[in-house]
Amino acid sequence: MAIIASSSDCEFEQQAKGEVFMVVVTTDQISHYRIIETKGQVFGVVVRSRGLGGNILAGLRSVVGGEIIEYTRMLEDARRHAIDRMVQNATVMGANAIVRMQFDSSEIGNVMSEVVAYGTAVVIEPEG
Repeated sequence: MAIIASSSDCEFEQQAKGEVFMVVVTTDQISHYRIIETKGQVFGVVVRSRGLGGNILAGLRSVVGGEIIEYTRMLEDARRHAIDRMVQNATVMGANAIVRMQFDSSEIGNVMSEVVAYGTAVVIEPEG
């Protein structure tokens, strides 16, 4: 799985629009690139709460059954923000890619969810 995460400070790949990107993958390697330097571990943490109104609505949905859309959206947003923070941290370290990216999550006091995105910040260059 490869994620191209936007980061305004990263100097990796320039698109025609002038946007700059960092490659984030769940694998050890990136096709057609070689790792020339390992910067170290990098992570991004987000803690979210649904709020009273969202919890009440989600509670009502849980009685009926099926997907609880409010929590799904909250966790999807939290994962995106965790990746953004991880990319910012990798950029500060001087990396232009992140390999072996993973997520971890937990609950804090039954009212908050913590999402962590983590991986290894590296510097890559095209092969050949």
